[in-house]
Amino acid sequence: MTDILIEGGHALIGNAVVDASIHIADGKIAEASSRSGAASLRLDSHGLIALPGIVDMHGDAFERQMMPRPGVDFPVDVALVDSDRQAIANGITTVFHATTWSWEPGLRGTENAHRLLNAIENMRPHLAADTRFHLRQETFNLEAEPTIAEWLAAGRVDLLAFNDHMHMTAASMNNPKKRARMVERSGLSESEFDGLVERVMTGADKVPASIARLASIGRDSGVPLLSHDDESPDQRAHFRSLGIAVAEFPINEETARAAIEGGDFTVFGAPNVVRGGSHTGWISAAEMVSKGLCSILASDYYYPAPLLAAFLLATDNILPLPQAWSLVSAAPAAATGLHDRGQIATGKRADIILVDAREPLRPRVVAVIAGGRMIHLTEPQRILSAVTAERRVEPA
Repeated sequence: MTDILIEGGHALIGNAVVDASIHIADGKIAEASSRSGAASLRLDSHGLIALPGIVDMHGDAFERQMMPRPGVDFPVDVALVDSDRQAIANGITTVFHATTWSWEPGLRGTENAHRLLNAIENMRPHLAADTRFHLRQETFNLEAEPTIAEWLAAGRVDLLAFNDHMHMTAASMNNPKKRARMVERSGLSESEFDGLVERVMTGADKVPASIARLASIGRDSGVPLLSHDDESPDQRAHFRSLGIAVAEFPINEETARAAIEGGDFTVFGAPNVVRGGSHTGWISAAEMVSKGLCSILASDYYYPAPLLAAFLLATDNILPLPQAWSLVSAAPAAATGLHDRGQIATGKRADIILVDAREPLRPRVVAVIAGGRMIHLTEPQRILSAVTAERRVEPA
């Protein structure tokens, strides 16, 4: 593996942005200091900031590559390759594909959940980002429980989230537009969809026990557990009692505060920060950051958002850049148990991005090093030197 020296620019080291050179060898950060040195590949980072790669623990934008329009499918491998390129180009070096396994058929149904898991496992060595499987279990999808238990025990799931969109679905059945979208996504007729919702709702009394069983298996298997759209402090406390220590998108400040005070991580959407509010009308992520109630920002449905959000928070003086960057790198690494990344420090995995932030509201990723490999470079003139292998000519 080529050793790399990044020199001439700034770097986020600890809690400060300082002048530093970074030496990478054998896929890890060998040294980060003010002195230069020799390397097989030298990169000029003048005018750039070296930052730890983004760890995106919740992103489902890959679904748009799978189904860019309702009912229009593309092969999973094509979708994953395209999503990988998008993630890397936006500084995401560790990506958790948030795969919903729902009780409804179609994009988020059983067949796609199996197809995605198999594809991620098979393609992982060939993708640039460290690609992982985040399973979002719709809690009313009781028939999936045995298979998910097997996947957890076998180490095939990297994150497990418990989602309950059933009651939202039931409430939307009287809204013609929302109902039409759900029916179209499922691929069923209207009468078939109505019947399915009615049948699924009859299993409501079995859901709590199913969550508890899967949470227990997840804990025993060392899989980080998440709850989704927590509605109240009491609900968050219940999930915490099951060992579910990450609250994704709590829907109100009271619940977010209860999570933080209870020692949990909270996840909000980076697009919420970039757009200036939630597309669903819920609480402002930037406000939660300013109040110390947001631990992590995730791409959610838009891969460029984490990079943009961190610099926006710094530009708006909500957080200094080192603390803002922690929301998209160090904190999600800690929450997902990936303690080998999220910082530029000796011995850490060499996931580093070089960013041109001269226009702070439009930061631009110039280079990406993932696992010690140069995988993205938009300005090739920054390569100062590179040692190529000798060509040996055998005598005739």
